[in-house]
Amino acid sequence: MKLNWGAGIAILYTGFVAMILVLVGMSASQKIDLVTDQYYAEELRFQDKINKTERAKKLAEPLRWEVNENGIAIHYPKIFPAKNISGNVKLYCPSDNKKDLVFSVRTEDHTQLIASSQIPDGRYYLQIDWKNGTETYWDEDLIVINRNPQK
Repeated sequence: MKLNWGAGIAILYTGFVAMILVLVGMSASQKIDLVTDQYYAEELRFQDKINKTERAKKLAEPLRWEVNENGIAIHYPKIFPAKNISGNVKLYCPSDNKKDLVFSVRTEDHTQLIASSQIPDGRYYLQIDWKNGTETYWDEDLIVINRNPQK
């Protein structure tokens, strides 16, 4: 069977349209998570976050944290009375917003432990928004929770 040039152009055009429709369908089915649902309101408060970060960096005894098999241990500065420390600890998972978690700051002897049993495995941004009395601070870092590491 011999095709003329008009049939060849029609087949090429039909194939191109089919490919574009497949790509549009694939892109429409992709899950897209923003950092937060209140993205624009958070953007307006960004300078406040920068100021909190600068205050946290200037502390003589900075906030520390460590990830171990028990979970995340957050060590608050002992220069502040433990009863005056308050705020929120957020675990933000960039790949799946269903894994995002928020905990209130609760210090016992200037330490807070977030048990690994409360946190699904994954990569998180640890965001600590805390205050001592009236001064506010912000600390953050990238952490990985993996209870079953490959050996």
